[in-house]
Amino acid sequence: MEYEVVIGLEVHAQLLTESKIFCNCTTKFGEKPNRNTCPVCLGMPGVLPVLNKKTVDYTLKTALATNCTIADYSVFARKNYFYPDLPKGYQISQYELPVACDGYVEIELEEGEQRRVKRIGLTRIHLEEDAGKLLHDEEGENYSYVDFNRTGVPLMEIVSRPDIESPEEASEYLRTLRSILLYLGVCDGNMEEGSFRCDANISLRPKGQKELGTKVELKNMNSFKFVQKALEYEAKRQKDVLEKGGVIVQDTRLWDADAGITSSMRGKEEAHDYRYFPDPDLVPLRIDRAWIDEIRRGLPELPKEKLERFMREYKLPEYDARLLTTSPQIANYFEECVREYGDREKGKVVSNWVMGEVLRVLKGDDLGIRNLTVTPGHLARMLKLIDAGVISGKIAKQVFEEMYQRGKTPEEIVKEKGLTQMADEGELSGVIEKIMAANPDLVQSYRSGKEKLFGFFVGEVMKETKGKANPKLVNELLEKKLSGN
Repeated sequence: MEYEVVIGLEVHAQLLTESKIFCNCTTKFGEKPNRNTCPVCLGMPGVLPVLNKKTVDYTLKTALATNCTIADYSVFARKNYFYPDLPKGYQISQYELPVACDGYVEIELEEGEQRRVKRIGLTRIHLEEDAGKLLHDEEGENYSYVDFNRTGVPLMEIVSRPDIESPEEASEYLRTLRSILLYLGVCDGNMEEGSFRCDANISLRPKGQKELGTKVELKNMNSFKFVQKALEYEAKRQKDVLEKGGVIVQDTRLWDADAGITSSMRGKEEAHDYRYFPDPDLVPLRIDRAWIDEIRRGLPELPKEKLERFMREYKLPEYDARLLTTSPQIANYFEECVREYGDREKGKVVSNWVMGEVLRVLKGDDLGIRNLTVTPGHLARMLKLIDAGVISGKIAKQVFEEMYQRGKTPEEIVKEKGLTQMADEGELSGVIEKIMAANPDLVQSYRSGKEKLFGFFVGEVMKETKGKANPKLVNELLEKKLSGN
């Protein structure tokens, strides 16, 4: 029997506010355990939460960017469950009346040489507070530590409809959504630190059947790659169970990246297990049209719009524009470099260096570009040195590496290392004649019609000059001398 995969994703995005959602404690990551706490986020008797308006602003931004309907009346609820990292014994969240609902995100999927747009529906976007963190002792002791620094950190939960039909689509949806949040400036998208994390619901059903199968929830996936691998494994596991006549048990499973498998953690809870009810300490949230219009006016250029503009303004191929607009940090770096370079018509030249050398040293950490030692100004100045014939493209890669390692300007490195390009015709003629004298048989073969040997002689000249020779001049001189002129 053929089966269809049905996937829905729940994304928790930590909002980039300086303070928590219901108190003034800092949200700064990496502090010593239990330093970012107060009686409010620790749930001490008699305290009252006060909503951080900035968290609503950020949620409205996201709702508008994802085509949602925004509620004019929204209510916070208590989600009741016991766990050691939840000091109050409940989590303040939203249930029946969230901030926004019924939106969508459009993703682009490759189909051969074409790209297809698919719309992934959003059920809801709501606000809630984060729980604390359990630190398990690694030496086999019978206890765990609790760090409440994260308790009360504002989260925006974005719940998709079960419109995702493959692990690949799930990965692309997450990349697209993360990119939107980065452009909005509402979340830093750091999956390793947990500020952008995802739970996945996956089920299988016979092909053509409308009724959904029994869903399983997957947790503990902190990268796009792991999300895709966990879903691939789980789809195969469920298919094997069904084909053997078994029944899928609705449970919550953890992804073990080292073993490459999922394992059951607990039975899957339903909404009634949490006994939701309106939080009596928080007044209902009323969002009027003026508030929404104010947020709408402040929306930035989003990834899709920027991609189209890059192709139009800088004459970039779609592949380049798509890669450069993955994150606002990379896009801003590119545009600043073009401005410093002073020539929009050479956007493709800048694009080649950003996609090549810059992304190489970032190693997939697009956020790391903010601290990159090679500034856009330094890269632009290096490109101008190439244009002026001071250095060759090959030497420029060496200069780039020195800039990356030491943070110096390209001019300082060229001077220190003596990397100025050889452009003296007499000096290069001497080098070429020396190489021709050492390879008389190859010279004769070239003159007999084996023109592919031209590349050999170019390589020998570059080797002899340690890459400093002006390539254009080398080609001109070689053509003359090899032809006997």
